[in-house]
Amino acid sequence: MSDAVQPLPVPVTQAGRDGLAALLARPGEALVALDFDGTLAPIVADPELARAHPEALGALSALAPKVAAVAVVTGRPAEVAVRNGGFADVPGLEHLVVLGHYGAERWDARSGKVSAPDPHPGVGAVRAELPALLEGTGTWVEDKGRAVAVHTRRAPDPQAAFDALREPLTALAARHGLIVEPGRMVLELRPPGVDKGVALTGFAREIGAGSVLYGGDDLGDLPAFSAVDELRAHGTPGLLLCSGSDEVSELRRRADVVVDGPEGVVRFLRDLADRLG
Repeated sequence: MSDAVQPLPVPVTQAGRDGLAALLARPGEALVALDFDGTLAPIVADPELARAHPEALGALSALAPKVAAVAVVTGRPAEVAVRNGGFADVPGLEHLVVLGHYGAERWDARSGKVSAPDPHPGVGAVRAELPALLEGTGTWVEDKGRAVAVHTRRAPDPQAAFDALREPLTALAARHGLIVEPGRMVLELRPPGVDKGVALTGFAREIGAGSVLYGGDDLGDLPAFSAVDELRAHGTPGLLLCSGSDEVSELRRRADVVVDGPEGVVRFLRDLADRLG
């Protein structure tokens, strides 16, 4: 097998080509931010069993020392993402940051600690009412602490269950001051005003990022895609990477580069690290 550096995919937009060029020219100013489920980890029926792709840690630890920062931006609790990703105490990832619960929580590899505000009271109220609403639907509830997610992937007809529950869950969330975030066969009830776009923009400004790469796979990543568009409009180059699936076409349409799921993301990260020397 050749040891030659593999070429990176050519972004389909000029903004994406400019973003990749800026990252390659000034990697020490670049923020690489990535979703977890569906991007670094394959989607599985039981989210508790989701684990990072076997080669993800190697790719991240090869890339992280060459850029300004690497962040994982996820709807999961930060501690769960750290555990399922195996991110703690990994050589090369000493400065990794995990922004959990869409940025409401933050885990820093340097301290190994999570910082977070108090939970929204509406989450507890929704948690108490969900069992009666979901009885007989064949769905499964994931308690994220600061949010609850209703998964329909295990239902007899996942899409029909998703469609049928969207309106009543939206009404339930609204009664308790929450919003519903739809995803890949999942409806998440969580507090408003916090999303991956807010988290990404805040962290990019915190570190003074000169360019931003964001990779995601689901509807919850659209705010982060919009944040990169906004950053680009104000002079910060950016690259949008989609971990492709047949379930979320909108992300594909908006991405600069589409790769084949977590395996493709890992390959992209490894090839990027190789290009940076």
